[in-house]
Amino acid sequence: MGVPKFFRYTSERYPCLNELVKQHQIPEFDNMYLDMNGIIHNCSHPDDSDPHFRITEEKIFQDIFHYLDILFQIIKPKKLFFMAIDGVAPRAKMNQQRGRRFRSAKEAERLEELAKAKGEVLPAEKRFDSNCITPGTVFMARLHEQLKYFIKQKISQDPLWSKVKVILSGHETPGEGEHKIMDYIRWARTQPDYDPNTRHCLYGLDADLIMLGVCTHEPHFALLREEVKFGKNTKRAATPEETNFYLLHLPLLKEYLEQEFIELKDKLPFKFDIEKILDDWVLMGFLVGNDFIPNLPNMHISNDMLPHLYRTYIKVLPTLEGYINEAGILNLARFEAFMQELAKIDMEKFSDIYADLKYFEGKTGRRPNANERKEYKPNNDDTFNVNIDDIKANKPDDELQALINATQEMFMENVEDDDDDEYEDIDSSDEEANMQMEFILHKKDYYMNKLDYSKVTDEVLSDQATCYVRAIQWNLHYYYRGCASWCWFYPHHYAPYISDIKGFKDLKIEFELGEPFKPFEQLLAVLPAASKNLLPTPFHDLMTDEDSPIVHYYPCHFETDLNGKKNDWEAVVLIPFIDEANLLSAMTPCYQRLTDEELKRNSHGPMLIYQWTPDNLGPAVAPDYFPTVPQCHAHEKLLWRKELEVPPERLICGLLPNADPSLLYPGFPTMRHLKYTSSIRKCKVKVFDQPSRNDSMIIEIAAPADQAFASLEKVAQEYLGKVVWVSWPHLTRAKVLSVSNEKMRLHHVDKQNNNVDGLQYSTEQNVGNLHKQWISERSTIIEHNMSRLGIDLGQVDVIIHAATLTGYKYVLSDGGMVVREQWSTRPCGYAVQAVVRTVRAAPRPPPRFTSPADAYPPGSTCFLLTKSNYYGCKATVISTENIRTKRVTVRVCERPEPAPRPPPADSALAYKTANHAAAACGITAQMLSRLTGCVFVVLGERNDLPTETQNKVNVGLNLKFNKKNQEVCGYTRRCNVTGAWLYSSRCVSLLQAYARAHPTLFDRLASSCGNDVFFESDIWPGQVGQDKPQEVSKWLKAQAHAGAPKRECGSEVLEPEEMRVVLEDVKKQLEELKGAETNVTLHIKWNLLYTAELEEGDSPADPEADFSLLDRVVVVRGADKGARGTVVGVVRGAAPAAVRLADKLHAPPSYQVMLDDQPLTDEPAYLRLSGCSLLNVTWGRGLPRAAPQPAFANVNPLRSRPDARSAFAAYSPPREILSRPADRNNATTCEPPKPEQATNLLKNLLKISADGQTDNKQNHKATEQSNWRAKEPTRQASPDNTVHPFWNIFVGFPPQQNWRKENHYKKPPPAHNNEWTNNSNFNNQPPLPPYPTFGQPFTMPGPSQIPFPQFQTFQQRNQFGFSANQENRSRNQQFGNQEPRNQQFGNQEPRNQQFGNQELRSQQFGNQEPRSQQFGNQEPRNQRNQENRNESRNQNNRGFPQHLPAVGAVSLAPSWVANQGQSAAPAPKPTAAAPEKITNPFVPLQVQTSRRRVKNGPTIQKGLEGVKAPVPIQPAPTVLQPTAPPVNSQQQRNSQKPKKRKPRIAANLPFQLE
Repeated sequence: MGVPKFFRYTSERYPCLNELVKQHQIPEFDNMYLDMNGIIHNCSHPDDSDPHFRITEEKIFQDIFHYLDILFQIIKPKKLFFMAIDGVAPRAKMNQQRGRRFRSAKEAERLEELAKAKGEVLPAEKRFDSNCITPGTVFMARLHEQLKYFIKQKISQDPLWSKVKVILSGHETPGEGEHKIMDYIRWARTQPDYDPNTRHCLYGLDADLIMLGVCTHEPHFALLREEVKFGKNTKRAATPEETNFYLLHLPLLKEYLEQEFIELKDKLPFKFDIEKILDDWVLMGFLVGNDFIPNLPNMHISNDMLPHLYRTYIKVLPTLEGYINEAGILNLARFEAFMQELAKIDMEKFSDIYADLKYFEGKTGRRPNANERKEYKPNNDDTFNVNIDDIKANKPDDELQALINATQEMFMENVEDDDDDEYEDIDSSDEEANMQMEFILHKKDYYMNKLDYSKVTDEVLSDQATCYVRAIQWNLHYYYRGCASWCWFYPHHYAPYISDIKGFKDLKIEFELGEPFKPFEQLLAVLPAASKNLLPTPFHDLMTDEDSPIVHYYPCHFETDLNGKKNDWEAVVLIPFIDEANLLSAMTPCYQRLTDEELKRNSHGPMLIYQWTPDNLGPAVAPDYFPTVPQCHAHEKLLWRKELEVPPERLICGLLPNADPSLLYPGFPTMRHLKYTSSIRKCKVKVFDQPSRNDSMIIEIAAPADQAFASLEKVAQEYLGKVVWVSWPHLTRAKVLSVSNEKMRLHHVDKQNNNVDGLQYSTEQNVGNLHKQWISERSTIIEHNMSRLGIDLGQVDVIIHAATLTGYKYVLSDGGMVVREQWSTRPCGYAVQAVVRTVRAAPRPPPRFTSPADAYPPGSTCFLLTKSNYYGCKATVISTENIRTKRVTVRVCERPEPAPRPPPADSALAYKTANHAAAACGITAQMLSRLTGCVFVVLGERNDLPTETQNKVNVGLNLKFNKKNQEVCGYTRRCNVTGAWLYSSRCVSLLQAYARAHPTLFDRLASSCGNDVFFESDIWPGQVGQDKPQEVSKWLKAQAHAGAPKRECGSEVLEPEEMRVVLEDVKKQLEELKGAETNVTLHIKWNLLYTAELEEGDSPADPEADFSLLDRVVVVRGADKGARGTVVGVVRGAAPAAVRLADKLHAPPSYQVMLDDQPLTDEPAYLRLSGCSLLNVTWGRGLPRAAPQPAFANVNPLRSRPDARSAFAAYSPPREILSRPADRNNATTCEPPKPEQATNLLKNLLKISADGQTDNKQNHKATEQSNWRAKEPTRQASPDNTVHPFWNIFVGFPPQQNWRKENHYKKPPPAHNNEWTNNSNFNNQPPLPPYPTFGQPFTMPGPSQIPFPQFQTFQQRNQFGFSANQENRSRNQQFGNQEPRNQQFGNQEPRNQQFGNQELRSQQFGNQEPRSQQFGNQEPRNQRNQENRNESRNQNNRGFPQHLPAVGAVSLAPSWVANQGQSAAPAPKPTAAAPEKITNPFVPLQVQTSRRRVKNGPTIQKGLEGVKAPVPIQPAPTVLQPTAPPVNSQQQRNSQKPKKRKPRIAANLPFQLE
């Protein structure tokens, strides 16, 4: 446990210390050390509050191995990986271990009894006893053997593990895990080949690891630990993939502490040495308590005592001759002077107690008795039977006289500097005398009732002082030099008062080293009787038999004392200390009954060193559960503990002389490169998502003088286009793209662009929205630096916009493989005064790979990126002999993928708006909003005191969190469009149950729901003090929503019920697909192979891929590499605790992946991974997607009705919005495609055989007979097959009846000459209902006012980010030129088959003459003013509803109205220079793109040489001359003379079959 609350307090006082781990920002570490006990506890009993939890030993070992692999993948040490498990601890630690194990056994028993009392049925299996994580148990012996197997397996099969030395210090080696690590570091520092700039990373959960790391004085040392979440309702992450890890940088702590004691620089009579001050800082940390000694009275971190220690140190140190802690040796004289000054805190704290005593006496006329004193718990009734008059009459007893003498000396020291008159006044004051006597009685009570002294004499006080000083010296020796004594321990549960620790400057302190306990001796010393089964049977009676000589050491019932603490886990466990002699003598007769295996477990053992060797050492057999490693390449070597002992004369303390702390290693933060000042103040810095309640150190950056008055142009010349360091003090490289102030932006211009007058930048004014954006960006920069980092930037006038470095990637060049930097595509703003231009950084290590042959050695694994049925397949490299042809020979196992089907819509997950949900509950929407959030009730009667300081109970449901932007799964959801909250039917049911359970609360809240604070007396009048709010809170905690997970708003995640349905469906399909795997050998281009070793950072594995729900993916990074699964959640990126602003603003989404191989649990398990760890198999293979909705789209306001016959989707206001609507196409489920034979695949790709051509023709004929519209929902979704947003309207809706039927052309009756009924796709359509007017009055029936929307309006509605000035560019991107069209719709043959041949196309959409008739007379459009077109369009759009497609300004009336009262007039001839406008949304995409291509270039597509180029559609109306029907492309192709095909080679194909 270390020092309670020390980690949080230090992190909040120095806000920049903790850094969220990002893959590309982790510094390179040479050595990594693991304190393994935290991992073992987390993997074996993650939730001690659940009495139903059961876990198997196999699952524990699997989770431990997985956790180790995750940590190794995060840090990737270069030289050493040290795994340390607690062995037999020193006797001083056993007291704390004993109390902890007694408390845990009692708590587990209490929880089981409570569950049985509630009627709960507990599992028949025995619960996991966490006390077995103690050296010498059977569990630890099995774990040790499993870890040995795991290391051998990883070194033999994992290339990363094979490059490092692995040391396993198991439970057999004596010593605590973290201190065995320190022993190794001290030994390594004495070796001649030790690098003084070695970079260390230590993983562990104990707070005292901070002090241990500081003691090493290593210049590059960081601590790795899980994200700390403080609060009552916080939950630990279920898997390590979901866990956020933080790095705490000790070099940055050193710089903070230098600012903490900066005022000593000018006051010390000796040299200011920050390394020596760090040693004294470690000493001060011991005074608030740790695992070996209790804290001093009143010395609690929660009471802000650390700053008091710092102030006392600053005051005392200038009066001394040197530092107090001399590299682990305590200078007693200086320490006594420090303690005398610190002793004043005793009287200051007692003054508060004395005021309470006087108040009590004034109210009651008597002194408080034992039960009324909260400060301590007396154990006899005579403690307070003291006559105060006897004290005043100078009649104290001997023990009281000793306390008086000690206290008077303290008072004399306090007033020795005062003049005589003031001293006489103090001495003669009755009030001061009374206070002094009360303090004496107070200390007497403390020693008699806390430390069990019957009398308090001078000898007792002297013994207390000596014992405590010896404890401090033992701790310093243990931290700096190793264990001074294995048998010493502090013999009390409490520490003495500071004012009594004196007179020890001449004390001689010596320790006897001794020997550590044997494992069974420690087990018997620390385990309670409830865990006796963890010991061998011969020792059981010693713990339970009444005749046992040591049975009194194992009480079944014991008390605990908070002793000024606030949490139960901090309480002192009042159990007797073990007497070593009695324990060992009682155990001696039992040894002869032990078995050989038990005797082996009761002995100490060595550490184990593993290193890779090319020799095959034979198979490595697993003890249980795991497969055998066929070829073991891990060489094992023994290392005994005594070999690491360093003699005092060889020990090197402090900073090594040849270390270079000023050298910057990327990833290690530092504040050296900017000038700054510091101050301590309360700023509510949010380090752990909660405002800090204590003071924090605020860093104020001093802007350079040359930047204060520098113009923006000068700043641009210095920064634009250059690589600088941003995110100070967590320095990150970034490329500057632009600079800006409130008035102007200057953008960098590359040399390839045309520079104007030699300027390297372009200018843009900050006006309108740009100005608002700049103001918002500046506020964000200032707020993030202050609220998260505690950095005061001052006045921010200039912002640097830079793209940060995201990682490195190996690319192929002429000289081989080189490493290229990868930059972010989204720049971020930084204040110019916080940007560092240049630093002296350590060079990057040389590249690991120089050629593809090095990157893909035979036997290595990789993944295929070819867009085929092999996409995402795991491949094994066979050879790289063809590397000159840029190909690698791999062996691939391809298997068909299941097609996850969307789960059916659940009525319980139907989301309603606030009004509908409130109506269902019978309450107002305002009350619904309050109840689903937080509702605080102040306990007691109504008063005028500040409510912030009063006790409150939350009676709200906590189903939404506006500030954190979080929603509760299954209950609430935030609309992405409107931002309004939506509530599920499950939430409505919960509210209804709440109202039935507590109707009084609902009635009172309904009458005053506008209040911010409620008082208990207002809601339950006459029932104050009857715990009504607590009853409500208890009822709420028992509901199912209390355990529902939270997620970021906008996330798209399946509910647990839906996950189970999908999992069962996938498992069923996988079972059916068994045996369908095919093994092939391929020659793949090396750049189409993916391996994580070629990339460093967070770059996606395939940048072109996108992810959506129910996509099939494969994991390509981390410990689960190669695992396949299904995406069941897309979670919006959020990193509120990130230290870098770019990580906070541009956090990428993460994906919840439900793996195919599920653990044996009731709930579906999933991993939360980023896009850089996944390959989307559904996207890469072009498989149909089961979830056509785009990610984060929760509300779809357009709904289709079966009776709708228009091309537009009918609109209906959303009432109940399902989280994931069912597939409304009623289409059959897409079965997974059958695997193609390798030969057929090659023939289809190369087209070199007649059989392949025949197959293609047959496929084309089959396609011609199918309906292209019916095939729309199953079209492959890929960037190469982009569909115009217009057609997205119809995705997910039922097929339209009688709208478009190909090959069923019927000529419309001649009586109707209008533009819509002329179309072959509208067969005998009834008159359409009138549309509402947009921008003009509507009169019935008025069909002439029906607007016909232009094609571009669909672009505006369906394409995000579309703007008017991007019109032409959007069309080009959507329709593409000749090449993308072939990629989108296939080659010429499939296109004709899909849309019909030229003759059919002319019949459907009319030739040139019918087209003019189809849209009526074009004269009105010709008469419209061309210059006013955009203005008219904007005016009409303003009146158009947002839920319907926008309409342009052109009058688009149907022909039956357009022809009335209008005369035909010839239109001007079309000109080639006229801009092209598409006004017909019903012309298929293929026709429109063909027209533009013919117009824009003379090139005629192959197969269409005889077809006359169609006339492009002009924005101005024209009367087109009739033309001959176009020739069918297929007939044209057949009429041409066949050309002789030349044999093609497969050099340019992505892969070749062997």
